Amino acid sequence: MQAFHSDHFVLPLPPGHRFPMGKYRLLRESVVAQLPQIRLLEAPAASDGELALAHTPTYVSAVAEGLLSAAQQREIGFPWSERMVERSRRSVGATIAAARTALHEGVSANLAGGTHHAYADKGSGYCVFNDVAVAARLMQAEWHRLHRQLLRVAVVDLDVHQGNGTAAIFRDDPTVFTLSLHGAKNFPFRKEISNLDIELPDGCTDTAYLCALDTALEALWRHHGECPPGLLFFLAGADPHEGDRLGRLKLTTAGLAERDRRVLAAARERGIPVALSMAGGYGRVIEDTVAVQLATMREALQSWQQWNNTVHDRATAAAAP
Repeated sequence: MQAFHSDHFVLPLPPGHRFPMGKYRLLRESVVAQLPQIRLLEAPAASDGELALAHTPTYVSAVAEGLLSAAQQREIGFPWSERMVERSRRSVGATIAAARTALHEGVSANLAGGTHHAYADKGSGYCVFNDVAVAARLMQAEWHRLHRQLLRVAVVDLDVHQGNGTAAIFRDDPTVFTLSLHGAKNFPFRKEISNLDIELPDGCTDTAYLCALDTALEALWRHHGECPPGLLFFLAGADPHEGDRLGRLKLTTAGLAERDRRVLAAARERGIPVALSMAGGYGRVIEDTVAVQLATMREALQSWQQWNNTVHDRATAAAAP
């Protein structure tokens, strides 16, 4: 299985900044040590043209040229720097690469990404560019050019915070179905309207969460009927975890692994490729966040193996006399 990383491009954050930038390096190192079957590749940088598939040219230029106002930088949560621009491009590039790979191999991942608070014309909540929105639009364009067919996309956003930027970007786009399962009282406090929003109360535990997830997935498949999406973006946030500083939910590590297993199995059973992003995670103990994300990668690897075993079995059966 292939996965893409960009943690060599670290932001120079001021002392005391609350964003846990070190989690990306720790996750990559954990994958290298414990999941050697995953091939890690450094992410390419997304171009201005690729970013403009989901963002206004004015906003892309403001980020690239350092023209963001102080208020825009505060809303993003990061001070502008050339490294901020490069990291943001690489984060989008990683999801683009993961999506391309998933379309060929069934499952792939970005060890960061899930920057779902970025709108077409602004960033927010530690999100500069919306990696899933850019990758979805680019995959649709490439798919149409190669196959002369429409590629329908589903976004299953299981970060604890609503994917407001993604919902806004795809608000009037019937080719992309946005699903968000999130804390009702958490950021963003003014929600956008996804195709399907399921809000959860503070303190929600494994059983209630998984029941809500099953309901949401059933609605997703029912919406598509006999024409399932051709690509699924899965934002596997670690921030619903009981040890998260910002999450306010109470899922266990085992509960989150079961969440991932259900999403991946449901997509695999329907022949839908999955591009994973790690999205949020702000553990009081950073190692807890990394452990949740590593478990997600373990589930992804197992799903990739099952996907390719199925492909091999079908090819063998087709070649039999």
